[in-house]
Amino acid sequence: MNIIIIGAGRVGSTLAENLSSEKHDITVIDLDADKLGDMRDRLDIGTVRGHGAHPDVLRRAGAADADMLVAVTPVDEVNMMACQVAYTLFHTPTKIARIRSQEYTDDKKYKSRLFQQEGVPVDMIISPEQLVTDYIRRLIQNPGALQVVDFADGALRLVGVKAWYGGGPLVGQELSEIREHIPNVDTRVAAIYRDGEAILPKGDTIIEADDEVFFLAARKDIRTVMSEIRKLDRPVRRIMLAGGGRIGVRLAQAMERENQVKVIERSGDRARDIAEQLDNTIVLHGDAASMDLLQEENIQNTDVFCAVTNDDEANILSAMLAKRLGAKKVMALINRPSYVDLVQGSVIDIAISPQTVVLGNLLAHVRRGDVVAVHSLRRGRAEAIEAIAHGDANSSKVIGKGVREIPFPEGTGVGAIVRNEQVIIPNVNTVIEPEDHVIIFMDNKSCISDVEALFQVAVTFI
Repeated sequence: MNIIIIGAGRVGSTLAENLSSEKHDITVIDLDADKLGDMRDRLDIGTVRGHGAHPDVLRRAGAADADMLVAVTPVDEVNMMACQVAYTLFHTPTKIARIRSQEYTDDKKYKSRLFQQEGVPVDMIISPEQLVTDYIRRLIQNPGALQVVDFADGALRLVGVKAWYGGGPLVGQELSEIREHIPNVDTRVAAIYRDGEAILPKGDTIIEADDEVFFLAARKDIRTVMSEIRKLDRPVRRIMLAGGGRIGVRLAQAMERENQVKVIERSGDRARDIAEQLDNTIVLHGDAASMDLLQEENIQNTDVFCAVTNDDEANILSAMLAKRLGAKKVMALINRPSYVDLVQGSVIDIAISPQTVVLGNLLAHVRRGDVVAVHSLRRGRAEAIEAIAHGDANSSKVIGKGVREIPFPEGTGVGAIVRNEQVIIPNVNTVIEPEDHVIIFMDNKSCISDVEALFQVAVTFI
């Protein structure tokens, strides 16, 4: 696929890195020659220096032959205009724009009228701040989870947890015993990571303490399955957020009705502004890395401390301090991938990479074979996808076949099937039917093209 990416920032560079490794033809447009040079040295991509919405720049980037344009600069208006120019002058089929301002998207009536071919021709809107907010909210609502991702519109969830010694009845036991422990719950352990290495789950696999265990289950059964692997944490009541930016405010708005929320904001003017936007949240003007402030606000009684400023170092330091002062769980938003690997699982319970969260949403629109959801796991080392089985037994390589008969690549497995809103945990003889949503876990992302090909409908299908 021929893809143009406008913007060489964190989101754009992460997307280019992932797509170029999958043998797509990538061209990146940016005004910053140094950023483009760095990307060109690391990746097998093309680059064009210039303004991403200017017709001549798009022409030089190959817009006339592009299959997709992804505009992810920090400026909403540049992204929207780039999509408009690409559609009007070059008839680019698929156009994705990063839109950060809620003013463009909050009113559904305006949004539906604005973002259409007769208006601003954007086929898909990406809001990194909203995606990260939703991701953190799922983590808070599932205390004890390291990662929580949704499939089939939330009917099914993939959850990652760390096994505790003595924390759950399944730890130290074979996986085959899970059915005896919770006979009324359908679940599947999709992957186990031990000392950073992947272990293919089998019936005789034994879960050990400190293993990272990823399991699939219906949304209503998540806590039941978690209780088999670790001691359940109490539901979250008190939340403290460091940073009153877009993510901090959206998260406070999402959580303040059911939780006691406090937001710490360094800027006095910004603190006053967000205090007017929030109904039941206490807004504090101060430094989240101040020991005196945290102690005054009873940090030792806080269930979750989440640092979401734009400064990685500030997030790390404030989260570490909050943990030392008694916060039960601390999370930090960290943009640099090297920092994420450094701090995850140390003093900081969960390090959140916004690029990884956003990447999956973008990849779902690049994948072939009717892949409708993509989630990067373990900070991009593995991937879980949701693919729809279209066609019939004659035009499809998967329909009418048992799971054992489908030639999935090594390191790939079917974790679950959603059929007519019913969650099915398949065995090797389960037959794929038309319109099944098939959830596939891949430990090796290099085989993604082979999996996509399995779900592509033959050209004879009408």
